[in-house]
Amino acid sequence: MATQASLTVPAFEFRQGDSPLLVSMPHSGLNLTAEVQAGLSDQAKKLPDTDWYIPELYDFLESLGVGFIKANYSRYVIDLNRPYDDKPLYTTKTTGLFPDILFEDSPVFVEEKAPSDEHKAFCKEQIWTPYHSTIEQELARLKTKFGYAILFDAHSIAAQVPMLFDGTLPDFNWGTNAGESCDVAIANAVTQIMRPNYTQVLNGRFKGGYITRHFGQPNDSIHAIQLELSQATYINDELAKQSEYQLDDSKRAFIQQQLKDVIEACQHVSF
Repeated sequence: MATQASLTVPAFEFRQGDSPLLVSMPHSGLNLTAEVQAGLSDQAKKLPDTDWYIPELYDFLESLGVGFIKANYSRYVIDLNRPYDDKPLYTTKTTGLFPDILFEDSPVFVEEKAPSDEHKAFCKEQIWTPYHSTIEQELARLKTKFGYAILFDAHSIAAQVPMLFDGTLPDFNWGTNAGESCDVAIANAVTQIMRPNYTQVLNGRFKGGYITRHFGQPNDSIHAIQLELSQATYINDELAKQSEYQLDDSKRAFIQQQLKDVIEACQHVSF
């Protein structure tokens, strides 16, 4: 009989801000439930597909009065940027609500050690639902207070992931669901504030996941934009090749200043 699942830490951390902007970090969590941890493959135990150090890169948010919500559990427990019903977001190969393959196309779980349906239902109820409900309630509060709200979905990914895309990603990969999730003024603001030493693309391989597509309703004055940041902009490249993930201090100051400029640009958009 399966052991009853439980959460050893809260599903997420949430801080209200005093700005029309809310930042979501759904893939930076490192915690595991006991059932997931017990079944992980050796490679998956390194949590290679984590959005490494996103909370650290955005540690200036409170100083700007910007609220945030960040996941505490790994995407291998449940992927918060996938729909509740797990309908595919992309026609190309990808991972689902309960990932069973790594981005390197090897198994997440040892054979016959994947989480049970009971555990999956528990994670949907105790992690996915409250995370999304909190976003919905906060965006409604911000809209009431400011007349509009903006959700900034903060992600990162390795610069090269052959299973997902060919070649090397640009540094900044913006997604607005092909222009449907936010007013064009927001996309213009963030792309125009970029320094020339960083490369960028709008609605390239990453057009925005479920969070961006679901919450971005510009006709209802709620806007959403996703940033998929290349980890080459801040991770130690040599260590990453050995599946060790460490901030590169020589890159951090530059990327944080650029991110701060981006967040401030979002705050100052006028419609």
